[in-house]
Amino acid sequence: MDFGKTLNLPKTAFPMKANLPVKEVQLLKKWEEIDIYKKITEKNKDKTPFVMHDGPPYANGRLHDGHVLNKILKDITVKYKNMSGFLTFFRPGWDCHGLPIELKVQEKLKKKKKHLNEVDFLKECRNFAKNTVEIQKEEFKRLGVFADWDKPYLTMNKDYEGAIAHQFAEIAKSGAIFKSKKPVYWCHSCETALAEAEVEYAEHKSPSIFVKFPLIDTIKELENEKVNMVIWTTTPWTLPANLGIALNPSLEYVAVKYNNEIFIIAEARREFFLEAVNQKDAKIVAKFDAKTFEGMNAQHPFIDRKSKIVYADYVTTDAGTGCVHTAPGHGQDDYITGLKNGLEVYAPVDNKGRFTEDVPFWAKEHVFKANPKIVQHLYETGYLLNKPGEEITHSYPHCWRCHKPLIFRGTEQWFVSMDKTNLRDKCLTELEKTELIPQWGRKRIVPMIENGPDWCISRQRLWGVPITSFECEECGEKILDSEISHKVADIFAKEGIEAWHTHDISKFLPKDYKCPKCGSTHLKKGKDILDVWFDSGVSWAAVLNGEKGFEYPADLYLEGSDQHRGWFQSSLKLSVLINGKAPYKSVLTHGFVVDGKGEKLSKSKGNFTPPDKRINQLGAEILRLWVSGEDYRDDIRVSDEIIKSFTIAYRKIRNTIRFMFGFINDFNPENSYKISDLSSIDRWAIAKWKETAKSIIEKYETYEYHKIYHKLLDFLTVDMSASFLDVIKDRYVMHKDDEKRRKTQFAVYSILKELLIIGAPIFSFTAEEAYSYLPGEKKESIFLENMPQIELSQEDKTILEKWETLFVVRTGIQKKLEELRANKTIGLSLDAKVKIYWENLPILDEEFENLESIFIVSKIEKTDNKEGLIKLDEELNVFAKVEKAVGEKCPRCWKIRELKDWNEEIKGVCESCYKVLSK
Repeated sequence: MDFGKTLNLPKTAFPMKANLPVKEVQLLKKWEEIDIYKKITEKNKDKTPFVMHDGPPYANGRLHDGHVLNKILKDITVKYKNMSGFLTFFRPGWDCHGLPIELKVQEKLKKKKKHLNEVDFLKECRNFAKNTVEIQKEEFKRLGVFADWDKPYLTMNKDYEGAIAHQFAEIAKSGAIFKSKKPVYWCHSCETALAEAEVEYAEHKSPSIFVKFPLIDTIKELENEKVNMVIWTTTPWTLPANLGIALNPSLEYVAVKYNNEIFIIAEARREFFLEAVNQKDAKIVAKFDAKTFEGMNAQHPFIDRKSKIVYADYVTTDAGTGCVHTAPGHGQDDYITGLKNGLEVYAPVDNKGRFTEDVPFWAKEHVFKANPKIVQHLYETGYLLNKPGEEITHSYPHCWRCHKPLIFRGTEQWFVSMDKTNLRDKCLTELEKTELIPQWGRKRIVPMIENGPDWCISRQRLWGVPITSFECEECGEKILDSEISHKVADIFAKEGIEAWHTHDISKFLPKDYKCPKCGSTHLKKGKDILDVWFDSGVSWAAVLNGEKGFEYPADLYLEGSDQHRGWFQSSLKLSVLINGKAPYKSVLTHGFVVDGKGEKLSKSKGNFTPPDKRINQLGAEILRLWVSGEDYRDDIRVSDEIIKSFTIAYRKIRNTIRFMFGFINDFNPENSYKISDLSSIDRWAIAKWKETAKSIIEKYETYEYHKIYHKLLDFLTVDMSASFLDVIKDRYVMHKDDEKRRKTQFAVYSILKELLIIGAPIFSFTAEEAYSYLPGEKKESIFLENMPQIELSQEDKTILEKWETLFVVRTGIQKKLEELRANKTIGLSLDAKVKIYWENLPILDEEFENLESIFIVSKIEKTDNKEGLIKLDEELNVFAKVEKAVGEKCPRCWKIRELKDWNEEIKGVCESCYKVLSK
């Protein structure tokens, strides 16, 4: 039933039309004028702190749905904690350095960049980040998020840049930082190294080739044969860097012969190989233990170089030939194998992904463009064993920013060792002490720590905190001194990172400082900057300074699941390195936002709608409901249809709240009553609310916000709208001061006030608006209220059980009423009467006088004979017959009654209405 059409509410009542886009702006203005965030934190200044540390989003564009999800989840958490007995600050942060901003600025400047010096370019980056922060800040505020917006932490603030450099100096002191030439993920488009956290995987087509490497040394059993080792690879461009072939020492290898040549492969891969080269009938001519090849060499197929046969346990029979092409400059496993066997970390590829002059045939050629040319060359020279053009589709690493395929390339970089100071084991120990919500988060982050390589922390860019190292121009020694780095950090804290580029090297080094290796005074500043994950990874040091409400470690970190390889991990490593413990007690993870089909959101796909567009059309409250209503533990879907469903749900919520306001419009909260003095239905409603509210509080504590949303929606639409409020409609025709009506008003008021308070962290705008309409004295804002303390008494449980039975009977009656409506026997349920019989149902005896209201009919006739009646429920002995009532419809209460002209003034109404009107 549409309550809004049945009530003639006074003008001061809570309005039906939300007009959220307009009303929300008015509420935002109110919150700003009263400085609600400051008032909340001042109110709670003496309470126990709960520290929620905000992870910094990147300042390089407008908000998307992922930002909306993240900040609203945090806002719900902070609001609830502040309303439930804690002091919880929300200091927002932004990540401001790094490649994405550099690329944006370069795109903006175009050719002008060539005419800018380093400091001017940094200024452009700083201004870009500053402007983006302001845009995102206003968009976050528009969502109704309460935070210290005037004092955010920015990784580009001078004090923060100083903090980054100081933490780097501390780690240098621990001995965990080293510089080495190792293969790292390299983006040839962005021209910089990347860490694991900056790599995304996508489907990619690669060549699939089998290549023969003629064996130089002789095997006794095959003394007069042409013997070849066979490798399989999907990266032909790495062949110029091949220095070895890895075998598994525990595998058996076979020699197969065809076309008058011998080919050595693992026995377990024989059928796969022969099918791939279309030689299924080739026979095995010999079998060998892998150790047979120890100390031997093969000939590189197109470079005058030997390829050493080595051994490695990671060689498997899952793919390939059991003989693995090894290029220590282009792979992590290859690198480790190379170290063990004295192979050079050789990577003849420049920063732009082009071969160097060392590579014959394809010097200056981009490696990916050279791929088909290398394959063709192998084919023409007889070293390719399968057909050119064969490909494999597989998951391949791509750059997280430009989304182009990466290469693995050996370069000199700065690393944080995972094992030198036992960092790996310490991190795993700290994770055991950390609560991960949901539990599957542990399955993600633990293997990343267990198996992760040393952390590459250097980047070959400009916009970032410099790695405060020096290099000797005479001997090439790389100098990293903790005391000097701390001194530089002090300068950064005062002047910013520009100081590294404006001051002479003498500003940073002690007087007459010399190279510790050769004694030279000819030194230069390092050119690398720190990985942005290092910047955000020390946010605990820059923000959690020990002041009340900013204690370390934080109670909660809350971010998306991608941060298991990002911020969660970098923060953990740096905190453990410096302080020996994790920076957080709990880590809450949410999924990604995808479209209605589960696909990634993309402007090019046309499945992305900017949040501000939806806010301008529908209001931010709808997005708040969407965030709270979806189970964030999985990927969260969004589409116009999904948002529409939350719009419909919002109307139901608002209309029910409006009906409740309509009922209490003349109620004075000073007229309170004892619960025990209320009618049975009133006591049931309060008990049902207490049961719901208690469960909601429990779900807040466990961060299960989607369950709160559904409990609130069910309570309002089922327990209130379809049950309690439906039953008490007859209170509208009572005299305004009727005790029964006043007591029910008290029940409705009590439920409504607590419901608004408990729901405020979720539907913040509506709760604040509705709160302003509550009668009686109120606080300046609903967010200055405290969460109610809910306890469910035995009396509450008893009445809930009793009424559960009564509602079963009511449901049976309603089904019969629907049948009469369907065949046009009645219109409204009040057009009907009920003849009823029951056995052993005391609740029906107790509530007999109220059954007309409960069933919403005009007459209840109890009978001692169930003949001709229909059983309403399989488990209850209750029988009834519903039929059209006899009489006239009272124009005031709409019930079918005997109508009379009672006096000159009161005519044509039933006796009940006459008694009310005569007062």
